[in-house]
Amino acid sequence: MIRTEALDLLPVRTAVPTLRRALDDRGVAVLCAPPGTGKTTLVPLVLAGLTGEGPVRRVVVAEPRRIAARAAARRMAWLLGEQPGGRIGFTVRGERVAGRDTVVEVVTTGVLLQRLQRDQELAGVDMVIIDECHERHLDADTVAAFLLDVREAIRPDLRLVAASATTDAEGWARLLGDAPVVEAQGVSYPVDVVWAPPARPVKPPHGMRVDPALLTHVAATVRRALGEREGDVLCFLPGVGEISRVAGQLAGADAEVLQVHGRAPAAVQDAVLAGSSGGRRVILATSVAESSLTVPGVRAVVDSGLAREPRTDHARGLSALTTVRASQAAGRQRAGRAGREAPGAVYRCWEQAEDGRLARFPAPEIKVADLAAFALQAACWGDPGACSLALLDPPPAGAMGAAREVLEAIGAVDAEGRVTARGVRMSRLGLHPRLARALLDGAEEAGARRAAEVVALLSEEPPREYGDDLAAALRTARRGQDGYAARWKQEVRRLSSQVEGAGSGGSRSDDAVVGLVAALAFPERVARARGDGAFLMVSGTGAELRDSSRLRSAPWLAVAVADRPSHAASARVRLAAVVDEPTALLAAGHLRVRGEEVRWVDGEVVARSVDRVGAVELSVRPLKQPDPELVRGALVEGLRREGLGLLRWTRDSEQFRLRLAFLHRVLGGPWPDVSDEALLAETGAWLEPELSRARRRSDLGRIDAGQALRRLLPWATGEAVRLDELAPERIEVPSGSRIRVEYGGEQPVLAVKLQELFGLSETPRVAGVPVLVHLLSPAGRPAAVTADLASFWQDGYKAVRAELRGRYPKHPWPEDPTTVQATRYTSARLKRS
Repeated sequence: MIRTEALDLLPVRTAVPTLRRALDDRGVAVLCAPPGTGKTTLVPLVLAGLTGEGPVRRVVVAEPRRIAARAAARRMAWLLGEQPGGRIGFTVRGERVAGRDTVVEVVTTGVLLQRLQRDQELAGVDMVIIDECHERHLDADTVAAFLLDVREAIRPDLRLVAASATTDAEGWARLLGDAPVVEAQGVSYPVDVVWAPPARPVKPPHGMRVDPALLTHVAATVRRALGEREGDVLCFLPGVGEISRVAGQLAGADAEVLQVHGRAPAAVQDAVLAGSSGGRRVILATSVAESSLTVPGVRAVVDSGLAREPRTDHARGLSALTTVRASQAAGRQRAGRAGREAPGAVYRCWEQAEDGRLARFPAPEIKVADLAAFALQAACWGDPGACSLALLDPPPAGAMGAAREVLEAIGAVDAEGRVTARGVRMSRLGLHPRLARALLDGAEEAGARRAAEVVALLSEEPPREYGDDLAAALRTARRGQDGYAARWKQEVRRLSSQVEGAGSGGSRSDDAVVGLVAALAFPERVARARGDGAFLMVSGTGAELRDSSRLRSAPWLAVAVADRPSHAASARVRLAAVVDEPTALLAAGHLRVRGEEVRWVDGEVVARSVDRVGAVELSVRPLKQPDPELVRGALVEGLRREGLGLLRWTRDSEQFRLRLAFLHRVLGGPWPDVSDEALLAETGAWLEPELSRARRRSDLGRIDAGQALRRLLPWATGEAVRLDELAPERIEVPSGSRIRVEYGGEQPVLAVKLQELFGLSETPRVAGVPVLVHLLSPAGRPAAVTADLASFWQDGYKAVRAELRGRYPKHPWPEDPTTVQATRYTSARLKRS
């Protein structure tokens, strides 16, 4: 029996007629409705015709998280007086509760991606609602792009709704072709903001680490909220580990403590969403509780201000979640949970002054995440570069390049980026491409069941209490009775069914299988021991085990999980398996290189014959007669690293370079650019043949840089002969002295004794540029600086004369210096001459 009264109370109902008209007119719409208005539950029911309004249509609702998909389906079924599996169903990875009578099916965006790859038409589906699109999950962005392709090419009748809990809908409206934006007003109660920063400064988060002092403060703030407010308390924390630690610190609190996150058992999730049975509750939750789910009974929110976002270090082959400050948008979403049913309060565990400095919105996942899975989806869709997909943000070129390298290495795409048959199979396993490779190849080597067991461990990282030894974690999961072990066993069954009939498994031990499968998944993270718990990964990244790890004595490791704190030189290994050298070479064989290496190392040319896997050297021997071209390349690399100072520079050659630089700056071509960058880019034009004859660092030191630079003069045009005319090395002054011109500054500088310029009214010029004259005292000390001699004689000379003639009485100091003879001598000697 339909619960009409509950449906009528949902505020979004008033916006439904406008939404219907928008879909009838345009086929697309953006729905903006605050949390708690019913956009996730009422709207699909009405648009599907299940509330008696309009024809029955099959609707698919895409949610970003499994917990949200299950909860939405259960809530809609309850509103219809049914159980999930009838007219309302849901499908998440490894679980399907739906049947032939299902009209509204709630799925995760990952499941919908799989369906679109198998059936682009989405046969039988009339409408798709992408919920919580403001969160900018990569799967949701990809689903939207694919659906827009489908509408344009084969299903113009397919209706599409992008549903957002925020008013930042302009981008989605543009993406959907200037789709109408329908806004629903929420019924929210006032929420008091209580600023509750720690009494003493705490360390900012880095990597996965959160300062324990902050967690202690959060626990204390939860107790404070329990004492100051009525009802349940919802506390937001970044991850499962932090939830567990805060739960431990709340032992003895006068409330039931529940933990909600993506890994929580379904029974716990149901208990949280069902509401209190009498006593007070503290719900410790990750960002899964920000939207999609209504948690009844909450009157106070405690916000740690932290969240987890994916980050990828492409240079080191490391990708993981990292702890970040939550955005302002997330803060608003979290606070709103306290005002869903009655007035409430949010306790923010940071300074009010910090709030304005937070990011407005979370970073779009496409900008920061590992894009291997996205790139494979795009390749299967027929657009390997994702160039024509309608995306709010284009994928970064560097991340796409790194993703394509991974896909090509595992055989998912060919050299042109086109998907292979193997890649299509990988895309349908519901795994990251690396894990799909490990499952397929591992099953052939070790049997379907054992390969599936290891991949299931890698697809959802085991709890920390399982330890850092992947083989030991496997044994713990096999005998475990906890929530993780239950989910792991379910995933093993799913994966095993995908590769039934693969290899028998041979005679490898469980430990050997674990190492093999982990190495197949992450070949760049295969690492060889360097001693004392330190390892070097094939990618070139150092890795370290904690002091208590039993893996420290292993000769080789397959590193499954590692992160690198911003301040650390090496990554920290959090999960790994022991492998032997043959297994390491089997997994990372595509990275093996044998050949001559001639490089600049520690200030010298080093020539070796090397057998290496990535950065890990297997064998090395000196090379007596290396390829001259490789030697030349190493010497050029040395010049780039250590600078052109490796050549022989005299004072004259340095001045010559400055003269050329001056002419290039003032006159441009044909005078050469002699900056470091330009000279290093054109070594063949000025350092040959000496560079090709050189064999070591000392040979570079014998090359006369000044003579070499003369090769760059514009000899062909005849301009070279004007060098001394345009940028003379010395200028003859009225006294007859030839004074060196310094070309190192913005203007050429002529430093000359004042008396040697008597009678000269016009400032000397080089290449049309007046020199900057440094007028010196008879002792050679600076007396004045001018670029306009005529003005100096008229205005500045009197002051200089008054100051210096008493100090240097033996030298001439005429009242009018423009009418007397210049001299380098004293007055007495001038008279004698």
